[in-house]
Amino acid sequence: MGEGGPWVTASDLADYAFCPRSHWYHDHPPREGSTRESQHRSAAGTRYHRRVLGAERRRAEHGAAYWAALAVGAVLIVGGVAWIFHP
Repeated sequence: MGEGGPWVTASDLADYAFCPRSHWYHDHPPREGSTRESQHRSAAGTRYHRRVLGAERRRAEHGAAYWAALAVGAVLIVGGVAWIFHP
């Protein structure tokens, strides 16, 4: 938990939801400070989260178009099958 004792803040929840490891390091920084390796891993984690959150954002922004295309495809498939088996 954060510095406020037993209380959990909205910022604590948001940080944990974003990355549990980030939340833990926020309250437990390394004693020796950051190393070149930790900076490299931090940059890799930032790239990972940017890629994953970017994909989530694209799905959220284009979700309606995806479902519309899926519905049109389903109608075309059902219509094609009905046309094939129509006497």
